[in-house]
Amino acid sequence: MFMLKSMCNRSDLRPDNAALPALDLYIIVQMFKIMGTYKRGKTYWYKFQWQGKSIRKSTKQRNDKVARDMESAHRTSLAKGEVGIREKKPAPLLKDFLKNDFLPFAQTRHKYKPMTLRYYRQGCDLLTKSNLGGLRLDEFSDQQAQEFARKHAVLSPSGINRGLRTLRRSLNLAFEWAKLERPVKITLAPGEHQRDRVLTDTEITKYLDACPQPWKDCATLIVDEGFRPSEVFALEWQHILLHDDDSGFIQIAEGKSKAAKRTLPMTPRVHGVLSARWESAGKPVAGFLFPSAGKSGHVSQDGTKDQHKKALENSGVVAFVPYVLRHTALTNLGERAGGDVFVLARIAGHSTIAVTQRYIHPQADAIGRVFAAALPKVGTKLGTARKPRKTRAPRASQQMLLKSA
Repeated sequence: MFMLKSMCNRSDLRPDNAALPALDLYIIVQMFKIMGTYKRGKTYWYKFQWQGKSIRKSTKQRNDKVARDMESAHRTSLAKGEVGIREKKPAPLLKDFLKNDFLPFAQTRHKYKPMTLRYYRQGCDLLTKSNLGGLRLDEFSDQQAQEFARKHAVLSPSGINRGLRTLRRSLNLAFEWAKLERPVKITLAPGEHQRDRVLTDTEITKYLDACPQPWKDCATLIVDEGFRPSEVFALEWQHILLHDDDSGFIQIAEGKSKAAKRTLPMTPRVHGVLSARWESAGKPVAGFLFPSAGKSGHVSQDGTKDQHKKALENSGVVAFVPYVLRHTALTNLGERAGGDVFVLARIAGHSTIAVTQRYIHPQADAIGRVFAAALPKVGTKLGTARKPRKTRAPRASQQMLLKSA
């Protein structure tokens, strides 16, 4: 206290040699009282005021210097928070994030998409059992992803990418949820089988004729309308509009994204299929088109897998996965759309045209028609037609020759 009074009485510390008001001296004294450590029993405590609140805490230390350092650290932490600087929390381990955050999110987001949910569960199991499960999220880079691919080289590229896609999706979510400070780029393994096969009209006819029900009607909707198999399985009668002139509309009420929700006109063949199914079901106004006793209430890919296999055996068509039906439909619809990728993206239910491009497989005859259509337009100048050759008038010598003849 004597030191404080001496400091306040020094003229060089006071502006214009003015005496320090008693109130200022009182504030300084109180500040020293509430901003310090004190001993309570055998350990030191500290107490100070912060934004009108009293902060009191035991340091559990017997050394006064360590106690003062702890008080200073606490005050520094509060000051950083005041200016927006937050203490960096340690990132969770990948296996903990997958179990506590990612899988619950996937179960809610893909509640009605069992195949997607199973895909992510298998990817989580693969990652958790690998060395990546013990790494923290902020330790990941593409180097760890490539090391994962190398150690699992015995798997197919599709199997490796199941784990890598799950890793990429989980890290992106961690960044969105502020558990990561920066996004992480994950490169997929090359050599994955692409569904680029397009069925011919003959193959489609032979395959559909050999299909048992209800997969035959499901396959017809997929190959004519370009729907996803999961969208066809979950169709309900309240989303079907049948007209008497072999036309109608089909609404996809739920989907993978906003773009997946769409309404498309039905082809005459689809109209015939749905009309027959509607009448045989007693003309319902609600309920699934393809009901099942399963948990979802409708048929699924697991339930139609054997029917697809049987159709391949009976038709003699070279084996393909059911999703090829959608690829075939979108390829055919893309040709009818005149190459308008934006129209095709709306039909397919894609959010971006970049996804649509993977479904377009122009055939050799279509490419030939494009170049053939361009040939008549090539002339002396680009984009002008070739002008007919003019006939010149005969010369005088030629006219004399003609007269003599």
